[in-house]
Amino acid sequence: MLKINNIELNNAILLAPMEDVTDISFRLVCRELGADIVYTEFVNSEGLIRANAKTHKKLKIIEEERPVGIQIYGADINSMVGAAKIAEAENPNIIDINAGCWVKNVVGQGAGSALLKDPPYMQKLVESVVKSVNLPVTVKTRLGWDTDSIMILEVAKRMEDAGAKALTVHCRTRKMGHKGDVDWSWIPKIKEVVNIPVILNGGVLSTQDVKNAFDETGANGVMIARGAIGNPWIFKEAKELLQTGSITTIIDENLRIKTTLRHLYLAIDVKGERRAVLEHRKFYSGYLKGLPNASKTRNELMQVTEFVQVEEILNRYLEFLNQHKEEYQQS
Repeated sequence: MLKINNIELNNAILLAPMEDVTDISFRLVCRELGADIVYTEFVNSEGLIRANAKTHKKLKIIEEERPVGIQIYGADINSMVGAAKIAEAENPNIIDINAGCWVKNVVGQGAGSALLKDPPYMQKLVESVVKSVNLPVTVKTRLGWDTDSIMILEVAKRMEDAGAKALTVHCRTRKMGHKGDVDWSWIPKIKEVVNIPVILNGGVLSTQDVKNAFDETGANGVMIARGAIGNPWIFKEAKELLQTGSITTIIDENLRIKTTLRHLYLAIDVKGERRAVLEHRKFYSGYLKGLPNASKTRNELMQVTEFVQVEEILNRYLEFLNQHKEEYQQS
């Protein structure tokens, strides 16, 4: 059971905050396909307190995507407190603190997983944010800075003492980034030392991974990041597998193309047509993965800037697939 204030979920499956991925359109698609909680892209606290318009746009949420969390990051306590108050004004269900991002430009600011270098300061920062807002505050972090400095058990206790309502742990170190094997064995150890919910993240790339994560660790929730890019059906499939022991959803070419068009349509409503079409290009590899002659279609899609053009290319491709279905199924 995952309980964060008035949110109570069994076998909770969450969409992780991802830069340049989890905008409103993608969050809505994932919610429609079964994600229990979704998160915004991570938002720079310094940009928020300086009223940067581009940064503030990342806070925009709508009722249809609830429950939704806004994730903020930063190293300065005053900036994080100010950013949390600004985020609270947007009325999310959760404010999440990023203490796990491994990328150089974030860590170089002393933010993200750099906070793991100083657990007492990390605790002070989280406690200050908790006291400054009325919404539940959660934390997303990693096992440690590197394999020689894994202090996640101490960090987990500090986060609970600071008032965090839940802890998400990416089961790699900062030094590993996205490489190397995840170590889920830490999740039950963490659960032994805290009473707040513990959410597993890292290495969850398939529906079977979701089931294994729950079965092997007893996590209160499982958070999916890269495994959802181009495959938002992972939430629906995972729920079916958990509830019935099998997957009945058929992810065929019709559903793939219908979903990518739905995703793009939603993005246009938020970003405008040209920008949405250009930014949607990064999703085609996932949505068309495994389909015959997909590379030719992707190349065509890379040349257009209007929704009607995308729709025409994809519908033409779908017609081709349906005409040659028996042929490529046999091959």
